[in-house]
Amino acid sequence: MTDTMPAEPDEAADEPKTDPALEELLGYLKTARGFDFHGYKHSSLERRIRKRMDAVGVSDYAAYQDYLEVHPDEFTTLFNTILINVTGFFRDPAAWQVLQTIVVPHIAAARRAGEQIRIWSAGCASGEEAYTIAMVFGEVIGTDQLRERVKIYATDLDEDALVYARHATYTARQVENVPPELLTRYFERSDDRFVFRKDLRRNVIFGRHDIQHDAPISRIDLLVCRNTLMYFNAEAQAKILARFHFALNDGGYLLLGRAETLMTHMAEFSPVDPKRRISVKVSRGPARERAPVPVRGTEVFVPEGRVRDAAFEVGPIAQLVVDAEGYLVLANGHARRLFELSPDDVGRKLQDLTLSYRPLELRSLIEQVATDRRPVLIRDVEWPAKEGPSRWFDVIIAALPDAVGSPIGTSVSFTDVTVAKRLQRDLEHSHQELETAYEELQSTNEELESTNEELQSTVEELETTNEELQSANEELETMNEEMQSTNEELHTANEELRRRSDEATEANAFLSAVLASIQSGVVVDRDLKVLAWNHRAEDLWGLRSKEVVGQHLLNLEIGLPLAELRPALRACLGGDGDRHQMTLSAVNRRGRPIECLVSCTPLTADDGVRGVILLMEDGGRQADDGVKPPARG
Repeated sequence: MTDTMPAEPDEAADEPKTDPALEELLGYLKTARGFDFHGYKHSSLERRIRKRMDAVGVSDYAAYQDYLEVHPDEFTTLFNTILINVTGFFRDPAAWQVLQTIVVPHIAAARRAGEQIRIWSAGCASGEEAYTIAMVFGEVIGTDQLRERVKIYATDLDEDALVYARHATYTARQVENVPPELLTRYFERSDDRFVFRKDLRRNVIFGRHDIQHDAPISRIDLLVCRNTLMYFNAEAQAKILARFHFALNDGGYLLLGRAETLMTHMAEFSPVDPKRRISVKVSRGPARERAPVPVRGTEVFVPEGRVRDAAFEVGPIAQLVVDAEGYLVLANGHARRLFELSPDDVGRKLQDLTLSYRPLELRSLIEQVATDRRPVLIRDVEWPAKEGPSRWFDVIIAALPDAVGSPIGTSVSFTDVTVAKRLQRDLEHSHQELETAYEELQSTNEELESTNEELQSTVEELETTNEELQSANEELETMNEEMQSTNEELHTANEELRRRSDEATEANAFLSAVLASIQSGVVVDRDLKVLAWNHRAEDLWGLRSKEVVGQHLLNLEIGLPLAELRPALRACLGGDGDRHQMTLSAVNRRGRPIECLVSCTPLTADDGVRGVILLMEDGGRQADDGVKPPARG
């Protein structure tokens, strides 16, 4: 729900009797998508649902339900039609003026320096109202204090509106009601749109929330819910206002819209400015307010009793109280410490807490107790501790009836039986150890008799083994002689290998000397990858041997147009056996132009051509007679 359009005249009238077909459709919407519209005024619901039925061309609710099952996209359009998102910045300026001059200064003065201020904007729609609250607080306490102290919780039932609000980006038309000085101070211009300041945007927390069914946000100093309640019937309004009363701190303020009043709830809220619909919470007693407990369509509060409350709080048994709707309404000190519950957890749905399934599944047990009207005892429930040994509890779940015997909630008690459990386990362990000892003694006697027999057999086996060892020793001596002979043969082979290695080293040194003594020399393999690159080639082209060896010759970046050598290289690799020579214009490593004489000769071996030898010379001469120069290009 959101800050909405003013109510139509017939919405103030008494609610007509509900059409069963409409009730069935509303039940389907709740089951299929989780939206419960039963608390809304039926006249308004019928009008808006009829609008969508006319748009899709169906005549009755059953047919429209069938249409929704076949066209799931229609859910979004229907919800947008029911949840009218009409809002704006500084809507109803007079109310915001009273808020800025009276309410906000009082809230800021009532809080100590550094203490957090919590605001709830219920039905925030696309976020304009939440950001208006931020600007009002920023003007009163300053933007620095706003960043450090203020948390604004903005909630709505419409997920699409929340997505838009989180972007905090608005058109010029949407911000036209923002005073120019505030627009400059709190917004940043981005093309033709205005974006709320990112450093202050972090103080506004958006989330989906159903004010009719979800647990209220607690410890609120200011609650703003404008023109949202008017779409609910009287029973739903009473429930929502009771939740708002629980959410507010003592002395917290409530701001409603122009179409809403609190005439029937004066015991809960006292008017501060009736004309502007601003009220303050009337405290029901000491600090530990209880959440509303529904009883037969109405809401009552757990009665106050200081002695009873103190006894409940300090009780040695951890105890919880869950109301009929599944909300955790009470938890004594022992339970809060045991299950690490915070004050904010009291008033939340039990199913949203870890306690609902650890250390045992409570929800199904609570439903069983509510159905059978008999307490349930679960023994020896283990609670693993974060540090130290586990603890065990006997859990008693019992229904809480009202004066006429109707169930209004459930009590869950955890009796610590850890000591008894440990003693029981120790006793069982001792019995098991005693039985094991008797069995081991009997087994040991049998093993001793068997061991004596085995020892006698072992002595006989040892004598046999000794003879086998003597025979094995003789075999080892023979093997040692064979190994010595093999070692001599390996020594001879090693000498032969060393000799051949020396010959290979001499051959490599000779070839290196030959390659170094010739002109700028390069050797490539059949794949034109460089195998050798002598010092003269380094001096001529400026590339070192380790930079080019293994690289493709035609991919090298030197001053010689290597692509023109491709025909000569192919001819050599083709096995024609001729030496090919050509003169190419090049640039040496110093950047000087030269005429480079290049000779290509096949590198042959017994198995054929293995590569090409290229000789390069600055200012080379024409090739000898018989040289076959390749065609250029």
